[in-house]
Amino acid sequence: MIVIDTPEATRSQRLKAATRDSHGALDKRIMAGDIFASRDLFAKFLRVQYRFHRDIDALYGNSALDALLPDLDERRRLPLIARDLADLEQTLPLPASTRLDGDLPLPAALGWLYVAEGSNLGGTVLYKMAARLGLDSDFGARHLAAHPDGAARHWREFTAALDGVALTAAQEQQVIDAADAAFRSVHGHVEEEFA
Repeated sequence: MIVIDTPEATRSQRLKAATRDSHGALDKRIMAGDIFASRDLFAKFLRVQYRFHRDIDALYGNSALDALLPDLDERRRLPLIARDLADLEQTLPLPASTRLDGDLPLPAALGWLYVAEGSNLGGTVLYKMAARLGLDSDFGARHLAAHPDGAARHWREFTAALDGVALTAAQEQQVIDAADAAFRSVHGHVEEEFA
């Protein structure tokens, strides 16, 4: 595992470095699914997104997290993904037992939310590609549309808050472990949906 361990590196920079392999493997697997070849394949991607965001949805109602992270409730994308699936006449994936508890320990919650928020930033690229399928912020690709303030600004606000949380060295590793687990969880959803 690669970890940037310099005084200048922020927590979000260390997270990016530490999860590079699991993140890269996930991105490659998703793109191998050729999700922009048809609406049916894109719907499989939406099902993956729905499953992941359903897994973490309780975190958005955590008052301790809300006090630390800007506009946490507004960052919640599960309802948008459900509408995207409905646009494509897809049923919602069956409930799963992998849902996280809203009272997950703070370091673990930060790791999972880092992955969710990072996918917002990457989603802007996917949003442009979804236009090939006639999908946009009004139909089928709502959850990929950039925040009205801009995806980069929205990400910077999140990472600034994330980087500002005081944690012990052990808690820092818990954040990294949780982010890695989140990437692996999404990869598992991809394998199931694209099997």
